[in-house]
Amino acid sequence: MSQTHDRLLIIDFGSQVTQLIARRLRELNVYCEIHPYNRVDDGFLKAFAPKAVIFSGGPASVYWENAPMPPKGVFDLGVPILGICYGQQVMMHCLGGHVEGGHGTAEFGKAFVTPTALTHPFLHGWFPAEAGPQAQEQVWMSHGDHVSKIAPGFQVYGTSPNAPFAITADPERHFYAVQFHPEVHHTPKGAQLYENFVKLAGFKGDWTMGAYRAEMIEKIRAQVGDKKVICALSGGVDSSVTGILLHEAIGDQLTCVFVDHGLLRLGEAEQVVQMFRENYNLNLIHADEKDLFLGALEGVSDPEVKRKTIGKLFIDVFQKYATQIEGAEFLAQGTLYPDVIESVSFSGGPSVTIKSHHNVGGLPEKMGLKLVEPLRELFKDEVRALGRELGLPSSFIGRHPFPGPGLAIRCPGEITREKLDILRRADAVYIDQIRKHGLYDEIWQAFAAILPMRTVGVMGDGRTYDYALALRAVTSVDGMTADYYPFTHEFLGETATRIINEVKGINRVFYDCTSKPPGTIELE
Repeated sequence: MSQTHDRLLIIDFGSQVTQLIARRLRELNVYCEIHPYNRVDDGFLKAFAPKAVIFSGGPASVYWENAPMPPKGVFDLGVPILGICYGQQVMMHCLGGHVEGGHGTAEFGKAFVTPTALTHPFLHGWFPAEAGPQAQEQVWMSHGDHVSKIAPGFQVYGTSPNAPFAITADPERHFYAVQFHPEVHHTPKGAQLYENFVKLAGFKGDWTMGAYRAEMIEKIRAQVGDKKVICALSGGVDSSVTGILLHEAIGDQLTCVFVDHGLLRLGEAEQVVQMFRENYNLNLIHADEKDLFLGALEGVSDPEVKRKTIGKLFIDVFQKYATQIEGAEFLAQGTLYPDVIESVSFSGGPSVTIKSHHNVGGLPEKMGLKLVEPLRELFKDEVRALGRELGLPSSFIGRHPFPGPGLAIRCPGEITREKLDILRRADAVYIDQIRKHGLYDEIWQAFAAILPMRTVGVMGDGRTYDYALALRAVTSVDGMTADYYPFTHEFLGETATRIINEVKGINRVFYDCTSKPPGTIELE
């Protein structure tokens, strides 16, 4: 918990988009934390001391047995509260209103809210002034129940066809409630509502990366003292920012271990080692373990076996080098806030394993190490902002995400050194094309994958029988959902021609236009 900033508490009732609420607030330089409803009691409220509270949406009905409820003391804190969707319903339910369900009350998808005659600063800049009495604003609804009677003290500021109390407020107690989801991009002016809310709550907007950097350096020094720290460096943004921040805080007490498993992109290992050694002069072990990893993966085609093999070997190799660092008592990891949120989900139930993740899990207990996680309060975009604050090159900070198992999961079927070499060269041409056309920063992630099939082709006057290549590019906010990038046919044709002409071993190129869901971003 940050003790140096005004804090906003988001009580999570199980919405799939609760993280988006936090992102919107962080964009306004407001520090907030998400906590599940069943972990928030009156004692927690007193310790957290929020300056404002937001109730998230959720899939429940207030009439279900053991329906999620906020702690009773939250309404007596004397701070502004905003209820969203289920959050509105539970607020009305607790404060004397009424909620109804059943046929005819549901709204899912795009809807339009029209204003009543009442106005309030909460709605500043919300309804288009030029529209006059005909004003309406697009929102995104996702509710089965609806409020049929508002609680005493509340007034109605906006309605929609199936939500007669789409926007309500109790101005005296500074309680606000909306039936729609202002955090999603389908509510175009949703950010305006959050900005109005935090202004009404008196937030100063002092959550900046400059302040975070200074505070975290002091916190790291206090935690580590004069002991040594080891950091697993993958070359990705998260681990790199972790390493640079720690180096700024404790200097030579830090040693980074970069495990080269032979599954990196063209020239990547050399670029990472050069950047860290030449620009930051930190202790870096370059563990060249290509033969170990590629030998263990020989003949393996099952994607889960690939991931687990790589994950186990990574831990073994990291441990081998870490034990060579005398006096190391801490392990640094680039854990991000979304990982923390997911680890404390109130559901407590097992989720479906879509794919295993490659990390150094289990090492702290096995080696008796204590964890240092300086990014655990940050979202991905905030990590990039911190990286800029620390002076990392923009070309490095803005790189597309790269999976821990590397090219292994971009090589469906059996992995061979030949296929990896072909894939590296093809991927480099593809990314070069994207950069050449000025599209790199518009795309969340782009990569090539070599397919487990050969196709007949004609090159010159001869027959070829070479590999097919799939190109993938997606846009996304956080990687949880994604849409394929709409390249022009001219771009795809030009790129396919370049790859086939410049990369021996490829004679056919496909473009993957699957969104997530139903697909995942990576092929395996």
